[in-house]
Amino acid sequence: MSRPVARRAKQVPLRTHWIVLTMLLVCLASMLLLNGYTHHMFGAEPDGAVASTGGAGSVPRSITAGGPVIDAGNGTPRSVSPKPRTIAITFDDGPDPVWTPKILDLLREHQVHATFFVVGTAVAAHPDLARRIVAEGHQIAVHSFTHANLTTATGWRRDLELRQSQLILAGATGVRTTLLRPPYSSEPEALRDRDWESIKQTREAGYLTVLTTQDSEDWRKPGTDQVIANSMPRSQAGQVLLMHDAGGDRTQTLEALSKLLPRLQARGFKFATVSDAVGLPDATNSASLLDRGRGLAVIWAMRISDAVLAVLGWLLYAAGALSVLRAITTVVAARRHARMRGWSYGPPVTEPVSVIVPAYNESAGIEAAIRSLVASDHPLEVIVVDDGSTDGTADLVESLRIPGVRVIRQANAGKPVALNTGLQAARFELIVMVDGDTVFEPDAVRKLIQPFGHPAVGAVSGNAKVGNRRGLLGRWQHIEYVIGFNLDRRLFDLAECMPTVPGAVGAFRRTALERIGGLSDVTLAEDTDLTMALCRDGWRVVYEESAVAWTEAPASVGALWRQRYRWCYGTLQAMWKHRGAMVQGGRAGKFGRRGLTYLMLFQVLLPLLAPVVDVFALYGLVFLDPVRVLSVWGGFVLLQLLMGFYAFWLDGERPGPLWTLPLQQFVYRQLMYLVVIQSVFTALAGTKLRWQRMERYGSLQAPVVR
Repeated sequence: MSRPVARRAKQVPLRTHWIVLTMLLVCLASMLLLNGYTHHMFGAEPDGAVASTGGAGSVPRSITAGGPVIDAGNGTPRSVSPKPRTIAITFDDGPDPVWTPKILDLLREHQVHATFFVVGTAVAAHPDLARRIVAEGHQIAVHSFTHANLTTATGWRRDLELRQSQLILAGATGVRTTLLRPPYSSEPEALRDRDWESIKQTREAGYLTVLTTQDSEDWRKPGTDQVIANSMPRSQAGQVLLMHDAGGDRTQTLEALSKLLPRLQARGFKFATVSDAVGLPDATNSASLLDRGRGLAVIWAMRISDAVLAVLGWLLYAAGALSVLRAITTVVAARRHARMRGWSYGPPVTEPVSVIVPAYNESAGIEAAIRSLVASDHPLEVIVVDDGSTDGTADLVESLRIPGVRVIRQANAGKPVALNTGLQAARFELIVMVDGDTVFEPDAVRKLIQPFGHPAVGAVSGNAKVGNRRGLLGRWQHIEYVIGFNLDRRLFDLAECMPTVPGAVGAFRRTALERIGGLSDVTLAEDTDLTMALCRDGWRVVYEESAVAWTEAPASVGALWRQRYRWCYGTLQAMWKHRGAMVQGGRAGKFGRRGLTYLMLFQVLLPLLAPVVDVFALYGLVFLDPVRVLSVWGGFVLLQLLMGFYAFWLDGERPGPLWTLPLQQFVYRQLMYLVVIQSVFTALAGTKLRWQRMERYGSLQAPVVR
């Protein structure tokens, strides 16, 4: 067998993609904040549903007993009323895509002009309707940006509401206005001290406040006849009538208006805009080009935020569906796999085994690994291939003087080359490959090779468990191994599409390895690449859960990041290398269409989508119903806990570590997301990585040789 040449790819620092990702996150946060502010912070109650409270001692008598149009300037506050027998019909809360056009059609039919107090967010959503209001001679005015209660709003929020309303109006219609109706306001006599302070502050911003003299109370939906009765003037005095063209079903408003207009016209009442009714100059004027441009920018920002939220909503559904699908699929498969316990692949396999241990600076744990292997209850030879270690690994193994253990020294060339070197030196047909930090149970080798009793089996995956479980990081990796890796392997075994025999504990048929040319070094996940090559060559790869080996997991976040980054990036490399299996027939096609699809959906796409769940959780806690959001999040955690208890039961593990699972959602899960994101960015950028050796701590112990 030819030995592949080791490749040394230059390690390129990857910083650009983190800058891009940070910028994307900032933009996403901005869009969500904008969307949450405009859609979920204010305006939950209709006009008239929020009553003013408190004293009214500071409100001038001339205002409470005066007209509905108020000028609260620095001089003497003034107010004016509509001319006698003149009615200024005003519509709040629009424009609405259903009801505003119908009301405009009705007003045009009766040749009546009205005043529309529009909400900025509604104008941004339907700028064409705002333009139609202006084009048809109606007066357009401000009703705040988000239907916020300006009386209770802080100063900065009040300024924001007014400024954004004007910008959106300028962007949509090209005009500005000086008329304002504060949401939740009513008649002048209902003003309280806090209302008056707000009115004075809005006057400083250049606004005249328009209240009402008559409320149709159509927001209550009392019935068409009652809306008409509420809207009929009680005298010949002029009126400012409050109605609504948005905020829900306005059928009663429309029907009442269709009867009210001809009835009042027949009685000699005239209809006018607010400015015309009180004899003031037109309150609208052309906006500057700068304000129009800024207004259009705000409108487009709001539209983009709506689109972003819609996309995130669909992604949330996709992530939820994939999570539930994965849970159901793995649990059902694990249950069926458990029923196969005791299944015989053929007669017992008793032939000796060659165990290959590739080692590079493994002095911390190599002795425990070797002693656990020679303590096996099955005949074997151990071949330690020292890949140019600088910490005396080879000398340490030789000093042990354990019979049946050979050491082969070679210049540093990488793990795949070391394994191929060991394969050339092996004397037996069955090969077990072991990492230098792995400790085997005494019966692990014997149980691991039993599936080779079936001639179609080319490789066997053992059950790798985390040995160093102390601390949160160790427990979280232990949970991941049991719930994630081992549940998946049961499913892969059942579906005959195993993508990875782990380097920690795996067995191979020598004939199968030679037929595919040994191990390749073109990916960083040589175990995944090798397994996929065997599947494509028609060999069956199975999982033997009773063959238990203990591996040393990373003990620091940095070491964990480097390990998982290499795993994930290497897996992506292997998936791309073996993508042709998707269109092959036989076992290769089964692996491609089942195994690669599963990996793409649940180990690539789902981790990329999973942050959407966290983003929405934060969004919901701030802008939506926190109880509902926490309930949904709790449901996901409960689902994982149930999966965890079942997986731990299948593996014969005590469920104690599962108490840390909810905490895992806040740190460990996000770390794994970032690993996948960086791996995908690295793959798309075409950057090559070199082998990154994990730190060894020598925390595992082995049985004494008998």
